[in-house]
Amino acid sequence: MPKAKKSGRKKKYNYEQDRKKLKKKLLKKYNPRIENPQIRNAWDNRKSMARNLQDMGLAFDPNRSLPLKKASFFSGEREAKPSGSIVIKPYVLNQLEQEASLPEKDSKTLSSDLIEYVQHMIREHGDNYKAMARDEKNYYQDTPKQIRRKVGEYRRCHPEQFNTFVESLGLSRPMDL
Repeated sequence: MPKAKKSGRKKKYNYEQDRKKLKKKLLKKYNPRIENPQIRNAWDNRKSMARNLQDMGLAFDPNRSLPLKKASFFSGEREAKPSGSIVIKPYVLNQLEQEASLPEKDSKTLSSDLIEYVQHMIREHGDNYKAMARDEKNYYQDTPKQIRRKVGEYRRCHPEQFNTFVESLGLSRPMDL
């Protein structure tokens, strides 16, 4: 029987390959960066991912964690048994629930150019959107409806700033959208 090609060839050291970089890449693969601080602090590198998550009360495989009814051909319907695991680190689950229950901070903001544009339009024309559309500062040729939308967005994203600005102008009637 013939021998396989290249089976008897001596291995040569590859000087072009960076061994330090290869080791770093390998370690990064086996010990990934965990973004969540609660999970990162409770993580045990000696355990597998499934075991770590099970200890924290989290699901590694959602298909196994939820009890589903499985139909078989012979015995009708039977219910799959949920895995009755003991949660060793319940504080992780509590911290995650507490973090999830916090209200989400509205991070939407407008550019300073847009705020300046809207303030100029309100300062010059009040709530006359047709006049705003004909203004010479309307470089992008926004329609009255587009300008109205931008004013509404400014009002929604920065309500205190909008209210103080309108009060400082001393408009006779409040702006309607």
